[in-house]
Amino acid sequence: MHNGAQFDLPLSGIHVIEFAGLAPGPMAGKILADFGASVVRVDRPGSTTADVLSRGKRTLMINPKIPSGRAVLQKLIDRADVLIDPFRPGVMERLGLGPDVFLGDMKTAKQGSNTRLVYARLVGFPRTGPHKDMAGHDLNYLALSGVLSMLPGKDKPEFPLNILADFAGGGVLCALGILLALLERQRSGLGQVVHSDMVSGVRYLASWPLLHAAHPASGMFNSPRGQNVLDGGAPYYNVYTCADGRWMSVGCIEPQFFCVFLERFLGSLPRDFALEGGWRPTLAMQQEKGEWNKMKEFFAKGFRMQPRNYWEKVFNGTDACTLPVLSLAEASALAAPVSTTAGEAPSPHPTLSRTVGAGFVHAPSQTGSESVRTTSSTEKILSELGLNESDIGRLYRDGALAGAAAKL
Repeated sequence: MHNGAQFDLPLSGIHVIEFAGLAPGPMAGKILADFGASVVRVDRPGSTTADVLSRGKRTLMINPKIPSGRAVLQKLIDRADVLIDPFRPGVMERLGLGPDVFLGDMKTAKQGSNTRLVYARLVGFPRTGPHKDMAGHDLNYLALSGVLSMLPGKDKPEFPLNILADFAGGGVLCALGILLALLERQRSGLGQVVHSDMVSGVRYLASWPLLHAAHPASGMFNSPRGQNVLDGGAPYYNVYTCADGRWMSVGCIEPQFFCVFLERFLGSLPRDFALEGGWRPTLAMQQEKGEWNKMKEFFAKGFRMQPRNYWEKVFNGTDACTLPVLSLAEASALAAPVSTTAGEAPSPHPTLSRTVGAGFVHAPSQTGSESVRTTSSTEKILSELGLNESDIGRLYRDGALAGAAAKL
C-alpha cells in the first residue's frame, strides 16, 4: 500500500506558469497539477473570474502591463519548466513575454533567458488562418472543424456541451503536447513552442469518423446526417425514454449484443405487444435501414411501458450494451461511492499503478470554487523568488499588485 507522502507524483518537480484564461487553458493546467506539477496561475489584480479548475494551483495576482510586474513575471518564467499562454496571437509579444524572450530568436541568434522552457500556446482557431484574430467558442470551433455537421439532430446538428473542442481538442491535447515536449527535452535539453488550436485539435480527435466519412464504402457514414449508425439513425444505438421520464441508453452495435438486447427486451414485454399490423423486430432486421424507423418506434413504445429501474434490472449484468442515463448525482455516487457529492471534482484519470494522481492523495477534495486569499499566495510566491518586504511594497505602490481577496 503506497503512502502519498512517501513517493513523488509523475510530474513532481515540474514548475508551470499558467496565465489565467477561459476553460481550456485552466484544464491543461489542472491536468498537470493533478499529476504533481507545481502550477502558479497568473491573474490580473482585482480579477473576479471564477475558475472551477483551480484544484492544486496557487495564484499570483500581478499586472504584466506594469514594468515592475512584468519584470517579476519574467523572473518567474525564467525558473519555470512550462508556460501556458491562452491568449490570441500577439498578446504575449505585446506584453514583452513572447517565446523569443525565453527560447531565443533563431533569426537574430539572440539567446533566450530560459531555453529549457516549454511554451504552450492554446488558441481557438489556427494561428495562421483567416480566423486567427476572431473571437470564438466551442460551438464555432466544432463548426469550422467539420465535426458539427456530423452530429445528430432533427432539423439541424445538435451540439454537445463544450467538451469536444474546448476540453478534448483544446485543454487535453495541449497538455499532451506539453508532456511530449517535456519528454523530448530529456534528450535535447531544450524547450520549444507547443502550438495547439481547438479547430485542429477536434479534427484530430475526430480522425475515425472523418476518415470513415471520406470513404463511404466503409458503410459507417454513407447516408445523410441522422441516418447512420452513430448519429441517431440506428434504433440499436439510441436513447429511449422510460415511463418515469428517465432514459436508457442502447448501444448494441454488434449482432451478438443486439441478440442479447432483443431477447431481453422482447421477453420483458407482453406477448401480444406489437405495432400496427402485428409488426415486431427480428434479429435479421438489424441492418435493414428500411426497418429502422419502425424499430425505433417499437423500442420507444416498449421502454415507455416501464420505469427506468425496471429496465436496469432487465439488462443488468448482460452484454446487451443497455444502461441507464445517470444524473450528475447518480454518476458521482457510482464513481466514488464513499463520501462524495456531485460538486466534488472528478478524480484524475488515467490512473497509474505506482504514482497516482493528486486527487487520490490529497484530502479533503476541493470543489474548485472555494475562496482563496490570493494576496497570501502572491506574497509567498514573491518571497520564494527572493523578493523582500521592501520589494513587495514597491510592487503594491506601482500598482502591479492588489491586496483584495478574490474567488478562484
